[in-house]
Amino acid sequence: MTRIILHEEQGPMEIKVGGESKWLCRCGLSKNQPYCDGSHKKTLDEVKGKVYRYNPDGRREEV
Repeated sequence: MTRIILHEEQGPMEIKVGGESKWLCRCGLSKNQPYCDGSHKKTLDEVKGKVYRYNPDGRREEV
């Protein structure tokens, strides 16, 4: 089954757990969900107002 989920954030969200910082993925591309692995860096050159699909191999396509 295929599911389209729209993500607009391009960086992680910091939360504090026991005084330690944890970074949660908000772009949807992290291979280490729910934690950020830096994959959001692929989104930094996206054009506002366009919609993109990221394939499992990391390729980006405009929808």
